[in-house]
Amino acid sequence: MAARRKGGARKPVRKAPVRKTTAGKRGTPGRKAPSRKKPPSGKKPPSGKKPPSGKKPPSGKKPPSGKKPPSRNKPYASGGSRRVGKKTAFKVTPMPVVIETDGKVRINKFLASAGICSRRAADELISRGRVTVNGAMITELGTRIDPMVDDVRLDEKRVVQEKKVYVLFNKPKGVVCTNARNEQRKRVIDFLNKVKGRIYTIGRLDADSEGLILLTNDGDFAQEMAHPKFGVPKTYAVLVRGTLENDDIKKVRGGVWLAEGKTSGATIRIERRSRDRTYLKVTIREGKNREIRRVFAKLGKPVLTLKRVRIGELTLHSLRSGKHRFLKPEEIRGLKKMAKEEIQ
Repeated sequence: MAARRKGGARKPVRKAPVRKTTAGKRGTPGRKAPSRKKPPSGKKPPSGKKPPSGKKPPSGKKPPSGKKPPSRNKPYASGGSRRVGKKTAFKVTPMPVVIETDGKVRINKFLASAGICSRRAADELISRGRVTVNGAMITELGTRIDPMVDDVRLDEKRVVQEKKVYVLFNKPKGVVCTNARNEQRKRVIDFLNKVKGRIYTIGRLDADSEGLILLTNDGDFAQEMAHPKFGVPKTYAVLVRGTLENDDIKKVRGGVWLAEGKTSGATIRIERRSRDRTYLKVTIREGKNREIRRVFAKLGKPVLTLKRVRIGELTLHSLRSGKHRFLKPEEIRGLKKMAKEEIQ
């Protein structure tokens, strides 16, 4: 803007000259700053040697050639190793299995096989000093005796080993598999009043299930039949609610996860299907608690009825509900042979 003079005339305002400088250092005329070329997008500027193709450059120091980098696991004095920040686990060497061949058995097993009581209850009798062997009081648990030679007495009464008993029973619904004396419901052993001595069921069928179950006083035989590792197959006739699809069948055959772990799988055969029911035969080799009911419940197909129709080669043929029969010697041998084959 021009300043206005007295009298009306304008005086032009002189502008200060502008000092032109090129891009460079501030206040240095005539010098250009060195141009910096930007690297192409996606590529990093080279820093030293290029890493080999397909491999990332090491983040830390390179170990000397021919030598492995030091492990973070610090060795123990015993030669093992541990991980930093984690709990250590020690390998325990199992004790060798010693098979006794002198014919002797533990005294609690002898009392149990004689039908006196269970092994746990026998240990209590021994601790109280109520058991004698050849006239001497025994209070040490685990004492071994020869049933053919030693004189074992309970409260001064001689204990005689019972004959082995093997019974096949067709359990009705509503009957429970227990020997508890305070049980209010009907028990399996209540149907076997004529069988002498103390016998017990091998495994269990829940009160809502029916079918075959074995009873015995032979502890070794019961172990072979009931333990999952022996794998004696058991077949059930099962009725489930809903239609069982192929995906459900594959899951049951491959194993289903339960609270105790994954089941070992099952063999399934569809008998017939209806609009809202499926009839099938299921064969399993282990015996988790209520396994079949829990497996199908997890698939959304609750079990309506369950009946055990076969144990090994034993069937329900001519055995009515609530009735029993004694096993034949060849049937006992067949079950034991099947158990040994499944172990292998």
